[in-house]
Amino acid sequence: MSPRYPIFEHWYKTLDWILGAIEKYPKNARFSIASRIGSISLDAMELLIEAIYTKNRKPILDQFNMQLEKLRIFFRLSHDRRYISTVQYGYISKAIDTAGKMAGGWKKS
Repeated sequence: MSPRYPIFEHWYKTLDWILGAIEKYPKNARFSIASRIGSISLDAMELLIEAIYTKNRKPILDQFNMQLEKLRIFFRLSHDRRYISTVQYGYISKAIDTAGKMAGGWKKS
């Protein structure tokens, strides 16, 4: 699947990073923001899988982009609350932006 769908490979690696990062959130945040970040990230992966196997992928990619917007906000909040470092925030922000650009390019093709 990944050679034909670089966005899948990119999001898979990003998802792996996200799941590792939220495991390190403080206990009081694990069942709130960390849980939401994990769910949204997994939902985004499911949307990519759906987009790969359907012909009408534009609405699905729109939903994927909405999930990315949610993640941007939750990671910003995570950074503001010091659950992640500035370096981690920079990394995940870039990874999310890259996924958004890849989805936009795929949507236009």
